[in-house]
Amino acid sequence: MNRQPLESRLLVLVTLGLVAFGLVMVYSATSAPAALAKTDPMSYLKKQGIYALFGVALMIAMSRFDYRRLRPIAPTAVAVALLLCLAVLVVGTRVNGARRWITLGPATFQPSELAKLALAVWVAAHLSRRGPPRTLKELARPIGLLLGGFCLLVVAEPDLGTAIAIVVILVAVLLISGTPIPTLATATGLIAALGLLAIWFEPYRRARFFSFLDPWKDPQGAGFQTVQAMIAMGSGGPLGVGLGQGVTKINYLPEAHTDMITAVIGEELGLVGVAALIAAYAAFAYAGLRVALACKDPFGKRLAAGIVALVCGQAVINLAAVLGLAPLTGIPLPFISYGGSSLVVALLSVGVLLNIAGSHAGTARASLPDRRRGNGRPRAAVARGGGGARQARRARDVRRVAGSRRGAARS
Repeated sequence: MNRQPLESRLLVLVTLGLVAFGLVMVYSATSAPAALAKTDPMSYLKKQGIYALFGVALMIAMSRFDYRRLRPIAPTAVAVALLLCLAVLVVGTRVNGARRWITLGPATFQPSELAKLALAVWVAAHLSRRGPPRTLKELARPIGLLLGGFCLLVVAEPDLGTAIAIVVILVAVLLISGTPIPTLATATGLIAALGLLAIWFEPYRRARFFSFLDPWKDPQGAGFQTVQAMIAMGSGGPLGVGLGQGVTKINYLPEAHTDMITAVIGEELGLVGVAALIAAYAAFAYAGLRVALACKDPFGKRLAAGIVALVCGQAVINLAAVLGLAPLTGIPLPFISYGGSSLVVALLSVGVLLNIAGSHAGTARASLPDRRRGNGRPRAAVARGGGGARQARRARDVRRVAGSRRGAARS
């Protein structure tokens, strides 16, 4: 039995460590406000714990599921994700003025979280079959059209942060696929311009953007959340005030248990805690990119890069927003923030990444044609494993012996 590669062990260790740490911080961020409101202090912890158990079970299952079997179902998965993102605008539950969740009995589901993974799988399959787009025209169809459809539906919820995360995932897959940098930079610039237009024509987004530039100009209004996050981070100092001892989370910092949980970590665990958190995501990115670079299968390589961007891209956006380096977008901190859909999809994605990191992925090439010759014929699939090499050598030996016999017969 082959030993598990170092990357797999590091991914498992970091992921489970972040999930366990997230449960602790969710309890710390929610127990005190719940106690003051005379409700169950462990209600959020219980719900998040159930989602964590379900997500870990899916992670284990997907780590044993051959990721190549995702390739033929990629179009179906992305079509289902599009329909769900459309359905949430009609039947979704409205929370804080946004329709992002579909209620399924006692649970809620956020379709845009599934859309991230579905799009990553589809783009990886498409690019491994067709090759990287070389021009904006090639990039626009069908990738640009599909991206535009997803982003329009997600922004209509409204959820500009998830739209940004989807763009980050797509850019990562295109980059590792070999898309020319000028083409990618031009496309990214066009998307950024459209994003600025979406911000400008929506009053609350415009107020949030300008509050990022100067949050202290309106500390009791648009800049309130950013100012409170800064106060919490600054109050922690190098070592923090102690786990569970923070006060900013008690009716001072809005959404302290979701997208602003980094501020709670900064206050209670200080600079050391935030630095350790950043180091954990850096270790995840290192292991995940090693998996992507080592994988010989074009589909697996692109999918691994997309999953790393799904996790670490969102972490960078969240950390930058809480630290005041970027506007607030509502992106949760992967594995840490409260939220069942985000946690389950992130763990499911890690399971796929673990399967790619398996020993077979390091030596195997694509079992399906991924590039096409100039005459339109696909390349023959390369046999996997040592058995294929032995068969090739045996075939060469047979041809050599047959050739020597024909030469002897002619002489």
